[in-house]
Amino acid sequence: MLDETFKHVKQKTVGLKQTQRALEKGLVRRVYIAKDAETHVLRPILEWCHNHHVEHIEVPTMKELGRACGIEVGTAVAAVLEH
Repeated sequence: MLDETFKHVKQKTVGLKQTQRALEKGLVRRVYIAKDAETHVLRPILEWCHNHHVEHIEVPTMKELGRACGIEVGTAVAAVLEH
């Protein structure tokens, strides 16, 4: 299901810095967060999502999230952007 989500999305971010920038600009529709990522990495993203009412979905592993995004390494955070 996650692979299908990212397969059809043209506008997305992969990684913490790209996602943070997109959040600050108000471009994010939905954030995907890997459950096995470091808590201190995820905390600011989760707080932003909570404070700005952005949907966030947990994914079991960084590896699974990275694979869904089409990269060979894991990622802690990815996002689907507004059209």
